[in-house]
Amino acid sequence: MTDIQFQAEKRYQVAISMAKALLEKGLLTQEEYAVIDANLLEKFRPALGTLLSEMR
Repeated sequence: MTDIQFQAEKRYQVAISMAKALLEKGLLTQEEYAVIDANLLEKFRPALGTLLSEMR
């Protein structure tokens, strides 16, 4: 994994973690979370995040 790929993975994981916390607190709906996840996957294109995404 290159440094660029690692940075993308790290940024995706941090962002999705924050979205998941909002979902668990009831501040996001499942549909909103799914949109956020899709947008983050598109933006960061993480190597592992794609495999671990709840959308896949």
